[in-house]
Amino acid sequence: MDELSTILALAALAQPTRLEAFRLLVKHEPEGLPAGELARLLEVPQNTLSAHLAVLGRAGLVVGERQSRSIIYRADLSQLRETMLFLVKDCCGGRPELCAPLIADLTPCCPPKKGKAHA
Repeated sequence: MDELSTILALAALAQPTRLEAFRLLVKHEPEGLPAGELARLLEVPQNTLSAHLAVLGRAGLVVGERQSRSIIYRADLSQLRETMLFLVKDCCGGRPELCAPLIADLTPCCPPKKGKAHA
């Protein structure tokens, strides 16, 4: 991940409909959502959503896969991970206790297990 990719990702998310669309897609991982269903849930016209999804796609945050006559959109969680890691890289300056609260806040749904070594 580099600075330009991070800026593109953050810019793509800096709009309410795109942010909400991305968050919905994250909630629906790994199945994703058809474009029409996403538009319905967001209460936006499909052509408007299409433009928003194009911005998110150029930023690498979503991917679309054609299935028959539908396009299923999914959040690219690896791109989200890379963006987050770029933002907090070297955040603690060698002092892990500074990052511990951030890491705990980033894992509310699946906290790391205590006593297990990470590979």
